[in-house]
Amino acid sequence: MSPPFPTRSRLALISANMLLASVASFTYSVARVRSASQIPRLSTETLSKSFSCPLWSSSFTFCLHRPPKSATSLVAGGFCAVPSSTMASSAVESFDSNPLFGDFDFPPFDVVEAKHVQPGIRELLRRLEGDLVELERSVEPTWPKLVEPLERIVDRLQVVWGIVNHLKAVKDSSELRSAIDAVQPDKVKFQLRLGQSKPIYNAFKAIQDSASWPSLSAAHKRIVEGQVKEAVLNGVALEDEQREKFNEIEQELEKLSQKFSENVLDATKKFEKLITDKKELEGLPATALGLFAQTAISKGHENASEESGPWIITLDYPSFSAVMQHAQNRTLREEVYRAHISRASDGDLDNTPIIDQILKLRSEKAKLLGYNNFAEVSMSMKMATVQSAENLIEKLRNASWDPAVQDMEDIRKFAAEKGAVEANDLSHWDIGFWSERLRESKFDINEEELRPYFSLPKVMDGLFNLANKLFEINIEPADGLAPVWHSDVRFYCVKDASGNPIAHFYFDPYSRPSEKRGGAWMDEVFARSRVLARDGNLVRLPTAHMVCNQTPPVGGKPSLMTFREVETVFHEFGHALQHMLTKQDEGLVAGIRGIEWDAVELPSQFMENWCYQRDTLLSIAKHYETGESLPEEVYQKLIAAKTFRAGSLSLRQIRFASMDLELHTKYIPGGPESIYDVDQRVGKTTQVIPPLLEDRFLCSFSHIFGGGYAAGYYSYKWAEVLSADAFSAFEDAGLDNEKAIKETGRRFRETILALGGGKPPLEVFVEFRGREPSPEALLRHNGLLPVAA
Repeated sequence: MSPPFPTRSRLALISANMLLASVASFTYSVARVRSASQIPRLSTETLSKSFSCPLWSSSFTFCLHRPPKSATSLVAGGFCAVPSSTMASSAVESFDSNPLFGDFDFPPFDVVEAKHVQPGIRELLRRLEGDLVELERSVEPTWPKLVEPLERIVDRLQVVWGIVNHLKAVKDSSELRSAIDAVQPDKVKFQLRLGQSKPIYNAFKAIQDSASWPSLSAAHKRIVEGQVKEAVLNGVALEDEQREKFNEIEQELEKLSQKFSENVLDATKKFEKLITDKKELEGLPATALGLFAQTAISKGHENASEESGPWIITLDYPSFSAVMQHAQNRTLREEVYRAHISRASDGDLDNTPIIDQILKLRSEKAKLLGYNNFAEVSMSMKMATVQSAENLIEKLRNASWDPAVQDMEDIRKFAAEKGAVEANDLSHWDIGFWSERLRESKFDINEEELRPYFSLPKVMDGLFNLANKLFEINIEPADGLAPVWHSDVRFYCVKDASGNPIAHFYFDPYSRPSEKRGGAWMDEVFARSRVLARDGNLVRLPTAHMVCNQTPPVGGKPSLMTFREVETVFHEFGHALQHMLTKQDEGLVAGIRGIEWDAVELPSQFMENWCYQRDTLLSIAKHYETGESLPEEVYQKLIAAKTFRAGSLSLRQIRFASMDLELHTKYIPGGPESIYDVDQRVGKTTQVIPPLLEDRFLCSFSHIFGGGYAAGYYSYKWAEVLSADAFSAFEDAGLDNEKAIKETGRRFRETILALGGGKPPLEVFVEFRGREPSPEALLRHNGLLPVAA
């Protein structure tokens, strides 16, 4: 994919002074674009409607985000609304038979069909409108009369809409798309109505202005301040024509974002390259040939086999990356690469006009809200400011450029030594192939030969053992306890040291290009909540799902993973841990909710560090057939290769972040430059080999056009300082000191993982680390400072 899951750049060759300067330009505090205390209380005539439920700007799906979600709830699982006395008996019967409204502990993913969506969502919205009217009528500036009923409304829509939206991401069909398209305008209309509710806004302002404000808990203050700020961003202060225009923009943006994602999925599925001559696939490992044959079988070639074919290559990431890294056939690499960078850029699937319209509408939205550009809107709920984010990216770009140039020179030299005719004219489809050959030569590591040591079952066992060691939790299989959407999906129960369940999660690991969105992500199913507890429990327990797109089992073997796929699972599990191990009982700031966007990658990137820690790696790296541990010398080679091509990998991320900020700050829709002109201009300073003139990667840049990273892609680099410093606390304690590791893990759990959005992320970090973030650990991890003895 372009991009696939976020690549973690390791800047081994950046000068310490430049990176220190770049980090010093950060402002580790919440951006103060609009002070809530400066927002006036509105009169009764001031507004109506709203968009993205005020509770959800900071809780999109992680890593490959879909459009903003919003308001929902079932109690702990079960629906809690009381049917209207005026409902016709036929409607009651239809309502009772719809699985979206059953009294369930876990969503009925196995039985929800497209036919349930329209009647279910429309009935849900009708009931929620009634609840909202009642809340507005009886609202008082108190927790029981304002926040608790609001949480019930918000959560109810989140759970039900979350079911259908999740199924669309993992089990897509034309029928499901049509059903969602039909009700999405109604859903957005309700979100607009809720987010622009003047009585609710005024009640929150009254709490903020009350004499009891100083005595409120930190979590309660965060909820109130967040609600006030988000209400303004939702257009609560707009009137008449401006409000109507704002609402039209939000409706259209949601529609366009969804269409963008659908086009990317359809374009990815559309490409199929049938190979019948095995000579065309020379250099490709057996795992790739098995995958291609398995794909061929799924496309009707019943007798396809790894040895004799036929084989089908797709643009799904495991297939695409195998060709780019291993195919000796340069013509094949070029064909697949060109198909990849031109996805969703022509015909009925062309995302170009969608991107133009999204950028135009985002700019108009920013102007309506009183901002100069959409990036300012985005940053108003983040730690960074536009300027500090731009400063960081530019300094990292400058620092990465020379190392990346050297990377390219090393590849050219190596290719020439091997007699490659393209050595003096390398193109984009050559870099992956020759850099992999160079890495194998330099470090004597063959990624394909490592796969047998990273079978999914053993990786998960090692990951769960690490979680037990660090956070004193036990993770047990619970398959059968909850319905699932595919037979590959696993279900787990998380228990504390006393054996009490504290959370659950689903894990959907494998690529399914015919129905499943690409990338990797974590999202919530249920959030922890005191208000939504039932059956005599004190809280509703959190439930998450982790979704990846790794290589599926082939030929009777388990899923044999690349090391990058191992890192991805650890990354997503980090997000899931923050959602599941929260001890915050206020549902509106529990887990991942309410955390500033550029801080949410801290736990995920933190967990990636453990993939390189000796005991952890050797615990997961066991040969799937013999049980033999990864040899010590191979482990040492992996560590040595950790920063290979760090400058180039850094520039890749910087290109994405730079394009994102450029399009959301300086780009003028309909102006003299097209989006592709901007990409060419940015590409010349962020790619050693400039992008092809026909490069259309923007048409599949789902992070910013189909998800939650608009004017926020820089967050990966911003959070890297936080995550590296957090991991350094364990290094300081001594990675071989089991007692100290347990104590540091307990502290990490009680702060970073437990406090959710109930405190500003800087305060949470200081509570864990005892000081503000330092770039020293990042520099050391990237080979710029000596490792402490």
